[in-house]
Amino acid sequence: MGVVIIDGSTVRDFVGNDALFNKSVDDRFSALDLNGDGVLSRSELRKAFETFRLLEAHFGVDVVTPPEQLTQLYDSIFDKFDCDHSDTVDLEEFRSEMKKIMLAIADGLGSCPIQMALEDDDQNFLKKAADLEASKTSS
Repeated sequence: MGVVIIDGSTVRDFVGNDALFNKSVDDRFSALDLNGDGVLSRSELRKAFETFRLLEAHFGVDVVTPPEQLTQLYDSIFDKFDCDHSDTVDLEEFRSEMKKIMLAIADGLGSCPIQMALEDDDQNFLKKAADLEASKTSS
């Protein structure tokens, strides 16, 4: 685990670096595409979001969320990603939604730097944003 200091501009710079951002998103997409068919199914995307434990923990304390509420949440997230309503998410849809999510995070952070503890995970987009920022200051 590492500690980074980021603000909205750190995240915006990462999203604005098309080569790095697209490679990061493409790598994540490939990792999520468990059957290798080039699209994400509901179950593949749900498995990914389940690993985030969005609703299962509250300040480190596990909480029980009814399964039907979780299904409704994951279905609504999937529907947001599935822009063409094909019941699958292709790479372009995934890129587009991830860009929107990252820009929303940037907007939320604004210009006030915050300190974040991040897992040493090469797939973490916020870590990649911080690494890009660090590479600018070291060169």
